[in-house]
Amino acid sequence: MAKVSGLQKHFDRLNPRQIQIAAKAGLWAGANEIKVEAQLSITRGSVSGKNHVASKPGEPPNNDTGVLKNNIETISTGPLTAEVQSKAPYAAALEFGTSKVKERPYMRPAAKKMKPVVAEHVKAVLDAVLRRKG
Repeated sequence: MAKVSGLQKHFDRLNPRQIQIAAKAGLWAGANEIKVEAQLSITRGSVSGKNHVASKPGEPPNNDTGVLKNNIETISTGPLTAEVQSKAPYAAALEFGTSKVKERPYMRPAAKKMKPVVAEHVKAVLDAVLRRKG
């Protein structure tokens, strides 16, 4: 029978708490990337004030007062979950549309665009933990 040495050291290195902390950090960083992308999509090319022009249906809303952009936040919703949301009173109406206004999505496209970046953040932090010398 083969003798395995260093097994306890290997198990110690794979500390579940450290892995959870790293994964949470990666998810948080990724969620913040989504937040920034949503904010940028609202402000790209927009004009505030009297020269403001509303965006076309299907495009992200154009920034005017900054309420929508400034109310986008990242929140921790659990040990391994995070959400990006806007607390602006009209955020959902713009994202999904209403019976009178067609949708102007900004969160869903940001999440879709940043999905590979989120995965890379999580991978990088987990790789760092798993490659750490015991």
